[in-house]
Amino acid sequence: MTWQLAFVTASFVLVAAAAVRSWLHSRSHHQAVARRSRRRHPPAADPLLTLTVQVRLGELARELRAIDDDRQVYARAHHARAAQEAYDALLREACRLAGLGVVDLPTRAGEQAESAERLREELELSSRGWSW
Repeated sequence: MTWQLAFVTASFVLVAAAAVRSWLHSRSHHQAVARRSRRRHPPAADPLLTLTVQVRLGELARELRAIDDDRQVYARAHHARAAQEAYDALLREACRLAGLGVVDLPTRAGEQAESAERLREELELSSRGWSW
């Protein structure tokens, strides 16, 4: 009885090993692994596009500071609002490039993003190595 049990167990192990080996070498297994790896590793953003967005964010931040510093700017409120809206839109684009979830509400004339949301986005980007 013992040798029969050993024979059945060994047969089961060999059949299971052959089934696992054939599954590992099958096309469907390779496709499943490829799908999983694509989900785990989203495609990286283009580094030149990232650099362009960082440079533009720096320019807009510099423009906002210049508008705040110069009290003699003609239509100062209009310029500040336009620059702030452009900065907010570019900040949302940077968050998308970095893979952050952003609430992308359509911006209309006169609407501005909350300063708390803007600060959160800036801090998240800074923690991911972005600088501008």
